[in-house]
Amino acid sequence: MTTTTRPNLSIDADRLWSTLDRSAEIGVGKAGGLRRVALSDDDKIMRDQFVEWCEGAGCQVTVDAAGSIFARRAGRDDDLPPVVVGSHLDTQAAGGRFDGILGVLAGLEILRTLEDNDITTRRPIEVVNWTNEEGARFAPPMAASCVFAGLQTVEWLHDLHDDDGIRFGDELKRIGYLGTAPVGGRELDSYFELHIEQDDLMEKEEKSVGVVTGGYMSHALTCVFHGECAHTGPTEMKKRRNAMIGASYFLAAVNDIGWDYEPIGRTSASRMQIWPNKFGILPEYAEVTVDMRHVERDVTNEMVARTREALEEAAKKANVDCEITAEWTFGDEVFDPVCTQLVRDAATARGVSQMDIKSIAGHDAYYISRIAPTALVFSPCIDGITHNEAEDVPREATNDAVNVFFDAVVARADR
Repeated sequence: MTTTTRPNLSIDADRLWSTLDRSAEIGVGKAGGLRRVALSDDDKIMRDQFVEWCEGAGCQVTVDAAGSIFARRAGRDDDLPPVVVGSHLDTQAAGGRFDGILGVLAGLEILRTLEDNDITTRRPIEVVNWTNEEGARFAPPMAASCVFAGLQTVEWLHDLHDDDGIRFGDELKRIGYLGTAPVGGRELDSYFELHIEQDDLMEKEEKSVGVVTGGYMSHALTCVFHGECAHTGPTEMKKRRNAMIGASYFLAAVNDIGWDYEPIGRTSASRMQIWPNKFGILPEYAEVTVDMRHVERDVTNEMVARTREALEEAAKKANVDCEITAEWTFGDEVFDPVCTQLVRDAATARGVSQMDIKSIAGHDAYYISRIAPTALVFSPCIDGITHNEAEDVPREATNDAVNVFFDAVVARADR
């Protein structure tokens, strides 16, 4: 096999879009996007398809105990730590066709292009599909990469439950992706992730590549309110302990906090679970998930402090009890300057427009950056529509971004 890339080597754009189109057929949502939540039957079908593609490209496929899939293409010095490329194939309950998926399938296209051209890089390259990035079924998000980075245990991951009480580890086993490889604990040369921007800044600036220099500090809380069931008719107002009302006061307060820090800061109330959630009875239980984000860590912490105060005030006002049952933080990591410079250099060499940018959404790259040099790269997203079945991307600019990504990954793997 040859050891250097030929000039102007590019990915097979038609093949990339063919794989993206095939992915879009698996777990189709009610509005034409995707509903392929983690560890569902559709997730299994997509995983099987991905494995088939990877093995067809001559890769060695392994699955770890978190269910993450790694496809390895050997290097000339195969004992060197690998350059890892990836993202996720699971989607939101009402998700798009590119969020995460583009990053994984662009990684596959890198391996296919190298195979087509009989090129072996010095270091091995691995493409990874991280399990449960979205957290749409099993909260929190980015769960498998969190364990890979050593921030949580496999036991913690396996014991997560969805809204129906189904256990993460049991579903991994059911769909056949409870792997035997250890989760993390090995050296990576570096990690590269390509993702759609999930905003419209690049589109407005007419840029094809976003070099992510860091992210917004995000802090999320799961809060539970405990009240008492009672009849909605005869129960006097002063005797009511309605958990849903406590949660509602709280969510309204969280939303107001976000407006106080607008336009940079933002708060979100994304989820509420109520029991019994039936007509004629005041609910005794409510669970909500909220998050606070700002580009400055100190400001996010200030928002979090105000949110904690609002929680106590809401519970008191509704005459219910409250507790925080889970919380997680991510987002203000600074990405590796050497890896990000490779992306800039690749864009310059190809004459592709670029800009530095901050990430507001969460990505597996955040956690992996804590254990390996990491670059996060954005491609444009039409109108910034995402976590929505209408999500779309511009084809030509996306192809440019994938080619730049290819160059940067190969340059890192060949050094």
